[in-house]
Order: sequence, then C-alpha cells, then structure tokens
Amino acid sequence: MESIEDQLASSGLSRRNFLGGIGAAAAMATGGLAPLAEAARTPQTAEVETSGASLPGVLRRNRAFELRMNAATFHKSQPVARHLTNGDEARYASRIGNYSKGLPHDGFGEVDAAAYESLLRACTSGDPEDFDAVILGGTNKLTSPQGGLAFDMEGADAQEIAVPAPPALASVEEAGEGVELYWMALLRDVSFLDYAGSADAAAACADLNRFGADFKGLKANGKVTPQTLFRDPLPGTRVGPYISQFMWLNTPFGAEYVERRMRTLLPGTDHLTDYGNWLAVQNGNFPESAADDFDPTRRYIRNGRDLAQWVHMDVLFQAYFNACLILVTPPSSDPLAGGIGCPFNQGNPYLGNPTQIGFTTFGPPHMKALMCEVASRALKVTWHKKWQVNRRLRPEAWGGLVHNQVTQNRYPGILHAKQLDSPALARVHDRHGSYLLPMVFPEGSPTHPSYTAGHATVAGACVTILKALFDESFVIPNPVVPTADGLALEPYTGPELTVRGELNKLASNIATGRNVAGVHWRSDALESLRAGEALAISILRDQRACYNEKFKGFTFSKFDGSVVTV
Repeated sequence: MESIEDQLASSGLSRRNFLGGIGAAAAMATGGLAPLAEAARTPQTAEVETSGASLPGVLRRNRAFELRMNAATFHKSQPVARHLTNGDEARYASRIGNYSKGLPHDGFGEVDAAAYESLLRACTSGDPEDFDAVILGGTNKLTSPQGGLAFDMEGADAQEIAVPAPPALASVEEAGEGVELYWMALLRDVSFLDYAGSADAAAACADLNRFGADFKGLKANGKVTPQTLFRDPLPGTRVGPYISQFMWLNTPFGAEYVERRMRTLLPGTDHLTDYGNWLAVQNGNFPESAADDFDPTRRYIRNGRDLAQWVHMDVLFQAYFNACLILVTPPSSDPLAGGIGCPFNQGNPYLGNPTQIGFTTFGPPHMKALMCEVASRALKVTWHKKWQVNRRLRPEAWGGLVHNQVTQNRYPGILHAKQLDSPALARVHDRHGSYLLPMVFPEGSPTHPSYTAGHATVAGACVTILKALFDESFVIPNPVVPTADGLALEPYTGPELTVRGELNKLASNIATGRNVAGVHWRSDALESLRAGEALAISILRDQRACYNEKFKGFTFSKFDGSVVTV
C-alpha cells in the first residue's frame, strides 16, 4: 500500500518542490525578481529586504497560497465519504431508536411526532432558522446541532471522515452493549484492581460471554475475563492495570505540579432511576435533584464511579495535555514534581542536530499547542455524525425502553431477548426499584445524540498526536497503582508498561469512562477513537508541507496496530 509520505509526494504537497513552480509564476506575475530586488532597496520598502532563505513579501504570500491550494487539492481528490446509518429512523415511526432528549414525549418516553419532524427538518436543511424553530419540551436546550456544519481550514473536513453505521436497536450487538452498560453500573464501586476476585465481575463476564462474537469487547481466547472486562481491543490496553499511568502520575505544570487525587463521589451515587424524574429529564426539564454527593476526601482513581466523575468534569483535552506534560518534562530530584522525560519520535529533525534544538517547530511549545489544536476540529467531525447522520439514542433513553418492555410489554419483538434475559436487570431493579439504567450524572446524558462520541473522538485525535511526537517504545519508569482506599500510590509490579500501551489505554479510559457513566455505548467509544485518529493524521499531513526543516515524517502505530508514516 502506498504510504502517506508517498501520497504527499505524488500529490504535490512537498514544500521543497514548491520553488520551481510558484517561484517562477510569482516572478512572472510581479514582473520578475529584478524589480522586486530593486524595490527592496528603496527606503519606503526597506521592510521587505530579505536575506538567505527568506522571501520578499509577494513571493512569500504566493508560496503560502500555493501550499494551501495543494492541501485543498489533495483533500478534494479523496473519495467522497459515504455516511451510513443503521436504518432505525426509517424503521420505527415512533422514532424509538433515535435521539430525542429535550423534545416533548408521552408517558412512555416516546417523542412527539411533530417535534421530532421539526428536529429532522433542521438537521436535513441546515438552515439556522429551522434550528431556531425546533419544538422543545422544556428549558434544557440542544447542544450545538449546527457544530458539524462548520468548515475548517486545516485537515480533513468534518464531513470527509466517515464511520460505520452504529448497531441497530433490535440487533444482538446493541443488546450486548446494553447489557455491558448495566454491569458497568452495578460494578461502579468495585476497584478495577479487584475484578479478579469479584463475584459480580465474574457474573458480568459470564453474562457477556452469552453474546459470543457479537460482543466486541476485549477477550482472552475468545472469552471476556476479569482481566479484559470493560477494556477496548487496542494494543497494550490488556497489559497491567485498567487505568493508564497518565491518570495517576503527578503532573508537572510549569513551576507547579498537580497531584492527581481527585474530588470523587460517594459510593452508590446514582441518578435517574425514578421513572417520573427520568421522564421529566427526557422532556427537557432539569432533574429533581442536581446535587452530587461528593466524597469529602480526595482520592486517586480506583473504580468506575471515580472514572465517570473524572470525565464529567474534565476540560476536553485535559487528560492528553497532562500526558504531554508528563512525557516532555525531564525527571526531577523532587519525587512530587512528576515528568518522565520520554524521548522524541525518531522522525524529529532536531535529534542529533549539532547546532539547533526545536522550539517553535518540533519542540515543546509546538508539541503542546498541536496536541490541543486537534480537539476543536475533532468535535466538528463528531458533531456532524451526531446530528446530521445518525441521531442515535442515548443509553439513558434505551433504559426507558427496557423498563417499559419489562413492566408493560411495550416493545414485543423489538428489544433482543438476550438483553431482557440478563440477570443484570433484576439486580438493578432490586437496588433501585426500576429497570432504568442508573446514571452517574444527575442530568443524565448531554443534550446531543450518542454516536459518535465527543470525548472519544478528541481522545483519538490527541493521543494520535502524542504517538506521532514521542517515542512509543519508551518504558514508563517507576509505574504506580493506588492503594485500596485511593489515598496514596504504591509501586506497580508486573509486565513493563510502554508509552504506546499507556497512551492507548488513556484514550480508552476517557472514552469508556463515558460508557461507565451511562451516557455512551461501546461502539460510540471505539469508532470515535478511530475517527479522531483519522482527523489527526490528516492535520499532520497538511502541516508536514509547511516545515522548513529536512523532515522525513513521523512513524507511529495506529489503534488497529498497523504502522503509518506521516
């Protein structure tokens, strides 16, 4: 297969091939280089006098134009993306397979037909006035339904990246994902480090193994085990603790440092298990109780509830910025300061340079800014899939379907029998008095559709940038795990942990943390990681043409284990 580097060369994206083309064209357009050179010597134009590799203003401007045109031409030459849906929107006149939170609903939580049509009309037309006319059921507003219609000036367009259709409502795959969510809710207060000895974790594994190959979670010898439970099939995510080292290690922050103990929730803090409150929230009202029951003691992440609360409060690129700071900062004699001094990717042109170091390009400021830069572009990619393509229902609403089927036989033949047979449903009912999926967040899910996932798409993009910038093979020095009470860290013993595996694990932790909270599905997380990765690669590809250094490209691994050079 032709590498991305070869594609760049064949599509004219090489910076160094530029001068022969645009230089001559610019000279012709401006009357040749001699008049420009003469003008540069006059007092009124002294500011354009240049030397060495610098160019007079007109040539520089034309060169920048050519680079942008080449990038745009490359993207235009790519096959038009095909955006597939699971067919649920056309399959069910009641729209029970699609997102409708915030619109008016009947007593079963089924959306008002006229209100849904107003939403569909806006998503289809893209007319801002149609979005203003969407019929809401309460005061809780829809979140950025026009976000995926915005353009960007770098990387692939938001609508250039496609994802597979999500599992359909009646499919066995969605049933397996739903059963997993119920077990995640039941196991939120069990330490990830204790899964091997947990009877509840063993029961979850046995239940999920009923789905065989239709369940897409990580497995060992074809089976879900306590060591693979709730993990993603990404390289390195099966090695060592469930939580990435980048979620535990102290983080250097300039002259300060951040200790990673967090403000978490007390055990058993679940929401939207009362049907009346659940229905009110579907109608766009705020929950009866929006208060979180906080643990008065800060702790290191130990369990699903801690992780879910972390991804409730985070700045969207926070986890990866922390990781970048840990990676780039040299170790210190201060044991609290953090920093592991990971070497740069071998493609960095300043490695071994006798006279220069990177800074503005290929140095720490460039790395930190680029890692954050991809986040907003990743959101545009995922928001398009949410509103303009799939409009997939949230697990919170799916839990309402389950409840009404079990209690009133509302959806015979639609919800798969394997999910209705799960022992997790009875356990949730025994604990909460309903079959609704317990939420960690008082408000439940955000007011935008489920597929794809914003946190996961940003995770995929930011982690891809970090893998491109740093040496993935570097072994994490002095890894740690939390004590049982989460109050301290102690040394980890086990297989060595690499930057590659821990970055993949970090992306998985953040993406799956939203599943543990009850607001996303497994397929939301996994496919969004891949979409974010594709977006980040496209940005790296566009930026490569802009460097002056002799740059052969970054080589790194993708989430599927393959290796790419950009």
